[in-house]
Amino acid sequence: MGVKEEIHAQIVGALAGATFPIETPEKLLASFPDGAETTCQAGDVKLKAGDAGQVLTADDFPFKSAKEVADVIVERAGL
Repeated sequence: MGVKEEIHAQIVGALAGATFPIETPEKLLASFPDGAETTCQAGDVKLKAGDAGQVLTADDFPFKSAKEVADVIVERAGL
């Protein structure tokens, strides 16, 4: 599994208990187990949930699934 796939899987896993749809960035961060400090890591790549705000826009919301969140973040993070 590559870095992109590993980070994607970790994001989906971290949001396993989230209630969808998620309609705001604040609700998205609150859905991660450790909030903005939730960290996904694969190899030398570390990605904090709080960093997602740098790649997400208001137009991305609402998110309908954990997979959708992970798809957008890994694509825009350039992994």
